[in-house]
Amino acid sequence: MQEKPVIVFISAVYPSQYSLLCSHLRAQGMADSWFMTMPGHVERHAATVDHLIAFRPDGDIMGPQSYYYSSKVERSARLCKGMLQALLAFEKEKGKRIDLVVAHSLWASPNWLYDELDAAIASYIEFPSYLAHGWDEAYPPDMSQRLADRNTEMLHYHQVLCSDLTIVPSAHARSMFPPLLQERIAVQFEGFDIQPPLQNNAAAAQEGKRFTIAFSARDLSSAKGFETYIRLVDRMVREGDGENTRFIAIGDAKAVTYGYEQQWVQRRYQNKVASFQEHLLKVYPAAQVVEFPGHLPYAEFSRMLADVDLFLYPLRYGVANWGLMEILARGGCVLGSNWGFVPELVQHDVNGLLLPDNDDAWIHAIRQLRADPARRERYARAAIETGKRFHISNVAPRFMELFHLAMAQRRARVRQR
Repeated sequence: MQEKPVIVFISAVYPSQYSLLCSHLRAQGMADSWFMTMPGHVERHAATVDHLIAFRPDGDIMGPQSYYYSSKVERSARLCKGMLQALLAFEKEKGKRIDLVVAHSLWASPNWLYDELDAAIASYIEFPSYLAHGWDEAYPPDMSQRLADRNTEMLHYHQVLCSDLTIVPSAHARSMFPPLLQERIAVQFEGFDIQPPLQNNAAAAQEGKRFTIAFSARDLSSAKGFETYIRLVDRMVREGDGENTRFIAIGDAKAVTYGYEQQWVQRRYQNKVASFQEHLLKVYPAAQVVEFPGHLPYAEFSRMLADVDLFLYPLRYGVANWGLMEILARGGCVLGSNWGFVPELVQHDVNGLLLPDNDDAWIHAIRQLRADPARRERYARAAIETGKRFHISNVAPRFMELFHLAMAQRRARVRQR
């Protein structure tokens, strides 16, 4: 291995998981790190990022593949064929041997890289399958979707077996894998570079400012707890808690989700209702008071977060959430679910509150915290400290430990042959 390990991160999506980590390792001299992605991304970011390299999939990966049930496996094969060619060309062109490839499980599936390269292989997998991840029983998948998901699961299990190391973002994610595979999986949440809060939460008592209760997620889906938020708002308004209160749901109502509610809405209303959001407002009409700013540019999103007094995070299914870390690092006061991965980031009565799946408990906690600004401020200060722990400068050394472990395990496996 060279003095500084040569590490190539790969994903067809950019920016994506580990793009910040890749840049940080390079800037700090911790690794000779590169990010391999699609040619369009390389061209788009060439003026600001000097360590991007391109790979071209072996065929179209955007549309339907030749067979629905194995489409993700086929798409992964097309990606991996292009990746392998580009990685071999990189070594020849740069005159460097790659020490480690860090590949996204679906957007850069490494299944054809094993033993075709001398490099160690680390896989990043969020969760093994939608079956293991879970979905709302009120909005179930079709049988065809369940069957296709089995092939995705096989793809991920194979990666765990063959990779020198697999990394998942939370202990909850690791628990979804069979016990026999879990010892091959390391847990490490990403690192971030989130700016300090735009304002002090203690400055809440501005004259005429309404108390703001928000929900924030990339997608307004059942899995993220959007339905729970709408149901709680509906009840609060009907019970008189809506006076001098602003309700905001930040997120994209039409974004791709981890659930199947959108297809349920299309079938239920025969395409006469555009989104799950519209459906919920029919069911919970008092929640019409909620503001929906939609998908926002990052600067505008950050400013909006600063105006929120209380964030509801009633997650139903999920293995990690970058939006939750954004809220915590900016000093948001969070009420979160006491299940799934949330307790790995939110400590009960330290940097937020953890609550059961019970509407009475949520309403009671909201009322208590609304009346207790000092407690909200205490949670906010602790939340900022949580964000600091996950700053990229603190997390990068841990990733390097994992990467060195993967490289050592690769060398040990080669010696055993």
